[in-house]
Amino acid sequence: MPHALTVAAYILHIGAGMIALGSGFTALFARKGGALHRGAGTLFLAAMLVMAIFAGYLALVLPDQLLNLFIALFTLYLLTTAWMTVRREARTAGIFEKLALLFAICISAPFLVLSYQLAAGSTPVLKSAISFQGPILIAVYTFTAVLVLAAVGDAKVVFGGGIAGAPRIARHLWRMCLGLTMATGSAFTNGFARLLPGPYHVPPPFFYPQLLPLSLMVFWMIRVRLSRKQANSMAEGGSIP
Repeated sequence: MPHALTVAAYILHIGAGMIALGSGFTALFARKGGALHRGAGTLFLAAMLVMAIFAGYLALVLPDQLLNLFIALFTLYLLTTAWMTVRREARTAGIFEKLALLFAICISAPFLVLSYQLAAGSTPVLKSAISFQGPILIAVYTFTAVLVLAAVGDAKVVFGGGIAGAPRIARHLWRMCLGLTMATGSAFTNGFARLLPGPYHVPPPFFYPQLLPLSLMVFWMIRVRLSRKQANSMAEGGSIP
């Protein structure tokens, strides 16, 4: 029975991941605010939640996968806060935002400890089936930095009484895009790479697809920022060339 459950979890995890990739990129390229964007975004959220839930389950039942449990929790946090950002009325903050801040602080702790141990060269408290070297080491440091920044952003929302305008759009945008980046990275470096002949290895080109959602995230963040400047300029009677 445990074996059957694990196989089912793999199927649901991989199937949801494929749906997340398709719907996520559709939402990125669709007209923002349109029906296609909203529909694809909702499907992306649902697929990512399913993928993360079963990734967490697999991390618990498979040996030396505990780090993936925290990554799954981070993914759940990232996507739910991104979704709630646009669902919550502007300039308001409630119990969800307070719990999100608390969760971000708690989930940051193991990553901060792990990053410190890896930087100091001591034995890491979290075990991993893959050695903490090269891209894996960079990923750990990146997750840690992003979590700290996300916690700071949550604190600003809670203590500032909410968020509105361009910062609200940017908060939704970067969290969703980062979730898509994680799904893309998981698909190519942890999924498709295992289909290659011989022992498991990840060729450098398999890391490149992650650059697409990251590049689109930068593009949309810049566009949101420029739109904000243009709106401020128009409000002041000025113009932008």
